[in-house]
Amino acid sequence: MRLTGKTAAVTGAASGIGLECARAMLAEGAQVVLIDRAEDRLHALCRELGTGAHPLVVDLLDGAQVSGMLPRILGLTGQLDIFHANAGAYVGGPIQDGDPDAWDRMLNLNINAAFRSVHAVLPHMIDRKTGDIVMTSSIAGVVPVVWEPIYTASKFAVQAFAHTIRRQLAPHGIRVGSILPGPVVTALLDDWPKAKMEEALANGSLMQPTEVAEAVLFMLTRRKGVVVRDLVLLPNTVDL
Repeated sequence: MRLTGKTAAVTGAASGIGLECARAMLAEGAQVVLIDRAEDRLHALCRELGTGAHPLVVDLLDGAQVSGMLPRILGLTGQLDIFHANAGAYVGGPIQDGDPDAWDRMLNLNINAAFRSVHAVLPHMIDRKTGDIVMTSSIAGVVPVVWEPIYTASKFAVQAFAHTIRRQLAPHGIRVGSILPGPVVTALLDDWPKAKMEEALANGSLMQPTEVAEAVLFMLTRRKGVVVRDLVLLPNTVDL
């Protein structure tokens, strides 16, 4: 129960990596606010997860809702020790075949909503002089992936943001780190071609969300003076 007495909030928590990270934190004793726009699923999950899980319905593409979510989080938990900016979307494929409107939606979620959500919770953490911010990035944030130019660009932006605010916030007692997984079995991969997905499943080059959650717990449970700046997590079959 390494997170007993801690409170956390996770965006994109109704499925995939966000849900498994919420489960892992709950199992370690934290109170967790699960943030997502999928209201019915969110409430059903929190009933399943128990009294430590608190649903918070937020449309992360609505700037006003994101900027106003801190008082709602504190109303559920009283404090906030851990914020996991996890929500994201995926678009891949040849650049010439892309849909710029789909790019805009993904970029708004992966970049604008992530940055705004971190900004929203900072006053509380700065005031308390403590806190952990974890950002779900991607191996695409450090290795340009030919198949996914727009997604790669969004994750490079996340990395730049995390690295700069880490240095800004360290004097306030706040740690900032990125988790950078390779391909994970989540809904984000629905955009993959069927043949590519079948090949990845057959050769073991996909990870499970629980493996990412275990890595996030490692980041959160280092002693206070240590920050895991970037944690890259890859299937052993990926040649990068």
